[in-house]
Amino acid sequence: MRVIDFHNHYYPPNYMKALQSGQSSVKVTIDDKGNPLLHYPGDYNVAVRGHRDIAYRQEVLDKHGVTMQVVTLTTPGTHVETPAVAAKLASMVNDEFKEAIDSRGSHFTALATLPLNDPAASAKEFERATAQLGMPGAMLFSNINGVALSDERFWPIYEQANERGAVLYIHPAHPANVDMMQEYWLMPLCGFLFDTTLAAASLVFSGVAERFPKIRWALCHLGGTIPYLAERLDRGFHAFKDCRAHIDRPPTTYLKEFYYDTVNFDQGALKLAIDFAGADHILAGSDYPHQIGSIPMMLEAVAKLPVTDDERERIYWKSAAGLLGLKGLRAEGSGQEPR
Repeated sequence: MRVIDFHNHYYPPNYMKALQSGQSSVKVTIDDKGNPLLHYPGDYNVAVRGHRDIAYRQEVLDKHGVTMQVVTLTTPGTHVETPAVAAKLASMVNDEFKEAIDSRGSHFTALATLPLNDPAASAKEFERATAQLGMPGAMLFSNINGVALSDERFWPIYEQANERGAVLYIHPAHPANVDMMQEYWLMPLCGFLFDTTLAAASLVFSGVAERFPKIRWALCHLGGTIPYLAERLDRGFHAFKDCRAHIDRPPTTYLKEFYYDTVNFDQGALKLAIDFAGADHILAGSDYPHQIGSIPMMLEAVAKLPVTDDERERIYWKSAAGLLGLKGLRAEGSGQEPR
């Protein structure tokens, strides 16, 4: 069985050097095992070997039988820097992603990083990453220093993404009221899911998903709480005039067109998401190599789902291959492209 891990993260070497050189606003310390710690409000990431060593990472994929990973950067993102530094670091990351693809292309593809606190620079970097570097889209964060993704300042990015039919993958960061999430790891455990939910709902109610219909939207962590709350969003659409100001059909009709990764390994939650969006809109994801991620748990969770063999293949790899335009990946022995 082929497997494409859609949700995982990579800190490329030159990017890590830049963070530690004083060029960045991100505070970096070193733990007792020699791993860099990247600090930001409410959380920190332990940049373990799997985050930083692409050769080692390939060995891990081979060990677990994962065919390919769609690498992305992760929190805190380049948008926490000054605009000039953000643009420099985003380009650096994308160049290093391209290097990983070219040198180990059977194992990796990537979604671009953008300097999202500078929308004009982001549009320029998106064009470079997709047209010149060949990436199928970009990862966005759920809010950009407190600005919603639905804000019109980001529309130039969406215009390009819509023209290309690109993937835009939403990852949470720095939720609203993060100061109330400092204890018990509440920011990554709860706040991340809330912020993804807010971002997706805002993109729909604001009319962004309607205005740019060729964008393929994907949400981290099984969409936050979208599958669970979707019916409530529809009730809001029917109850409140404001919720109908920019769209003329219920929110769920848009949200069912989004894709959802499996970084919620609970069988009940996964079944709910499949019932909501369909198995063909669920993408295998591990959140490797974060402390809270797990390739074995991803594989086990998908293996246990009460779905057909074809649906399981779609979740493991076929839907991701189609979404990303990976035409080289074919069903074993069939000669057929993934549908």
